[in-house]
Amino acid sequence: MRYRIEKDSMGEISVPYDRYWGAQTQRSCGNFFPTLEKMPMEMIYGLAVVKKAAALTNCKTGKLDKKRKDLIVTVCDEILEGKLDFHFPLVVWQTGSGTQTNMNVNEVIAHRGNEIAGEKLLHPNDHVNMSQSSNDAFPTAMHISAVLEIKRHLFPALEEGIRITNALEEENRHILKTGRTHLQDATPISFGQEISGWKEMLIQDKEMIEEAVKKLYRLALGGTAVGTGLNTPENFPAYAASEIAELTGIPFFTSPNKFHALSSKGSFVHVHGALKALAADLMKIANDVRWLSSGPRCGLGEITIPENEPGSSIMPGKVNPTQCEALTMIAVQVMGNDTAVSVAASQGNFQLNVFMPLIIYNFLQSVRLLSGGFSFFLKKCLCGIRPNTEKMEENLNKSLMLVTGLNPYIGYDQAARIAENAHKNNLSLKESAVSLGILTEEQYDSYIVPSKMI
Repeated sequence: MRYRIEKDSMGEISVPYDRYWGAQTQRSCGNFFPTLEKMPMEMIYGLAVVKKAAALTNCKTGKLDKKRKDLIVTVCDEILEGKLDFHFPLVVWQTGSGTQTNMNVNEVIAHRGNEIAGEKLLHPNDHVNMSQSSNDAFPTAMHISAVLEIKRHLFPALEEGIRITNALEEENRHILKTGRTHLQDATPISFGQEISGWKEMLIQDKEMIEEAVKKLYRLALGGTAVGTGLNTPENFPAYAASEIAELTGIPFFTSPNKFHALSSKGSFVHVHGALKALAADLMKIANDVRWLSSGPRCGLGEITIPENEPGSSIMPGKVNPTQCEALTMIAVQVMGNDTAVSVAASQGNFQLNVFMPLIIYNFLQSVRLLSGGFSFFLKKCLCGIRPNTEKMEENLNKSLMLVTGLNPYIGYDQAARIAENAHKNNLSLKESAVSLGILTEEQYDSYIVPSKMI
């Protein structure tokens, strides 16, 4: 492999000839354990937005000339188009401020910009990082990437889930089945009512995330190293935030307190808490589906689900609820990520939180898993569930909790006698009521009408 020599404040270092990064990125490649957990590309794109907005603002204030501004903007656009993904190799486990990744982006923009210009016009620190510090650029990119991923991927998945559950609710609103609480038989419901509970979970989870994500609209950019705004031109924070808002279509604005913006990551804890609430509800929906489809002969068997692949390497004909299992594993991972984000956010020492790469890695993983995992669950499972009406009717008629409908007529104690006698002697509720002399068949039939109990 051919190399070139790059220099930084620590001296010279060899860099692969065909890579756009510079000395600081190369040092990072050798100084940190090379794991599979790379800095998410969404963060790189977020930093490209920051660099573009900063260049536009610095030019507007007269601090940066138009030629250099145009070069920075051109390379940022190339990054945002995914043309330079290969040039961002760094792992998550680096300095807690994300300095190495910030410099990786600065160096790639400078090197590629100079290549376009045919001369050395851009310096990674003096021009690309102008009016910034890693300490405010990195958290600003965190906010940008987090909000964009939620709006671009998670919300559409939730909207599709709401549409599908709404259709399923309507299709199944007249189908009666037994309800269940504590994994035990309960009073009747319609299958449509059961599905309506799933739909409302998605609606409310989306509302919670929509409200929470607004906390990420406040940007740290302009605080530079410790929140004082050292080396920024007048009005830089507000102008830069306005540029970011225009570039993204999101109403970002400058944080009124940069000391808070640099040191606290409570907003990520808050938003991820809403993601965890979604994960908890998706766990419940997936578990309901696999419980209801259990069997097919020795379980509940009240619904069928799509048969996507063989379920066993040894048991022929076995089909498993694989999409449910995938989604519940995702839910567990998100709950684990929530703990990681929460603990990491507590590590804001003095003027800076130094667990930021970990926070954004886990946060974006949660968004990605919830978005993609739920989308596949919808396409490969939920949209294809079908009620087994015969099994639902059989279970409904066997349920001892239909006896609850007798309470207004004979009282709780007498109704309990009927249920206990039926269970003990393997009788139907009607047979039990008549054998105990509490009701006639006609009375029982007039009182117990499942369709009137929902």
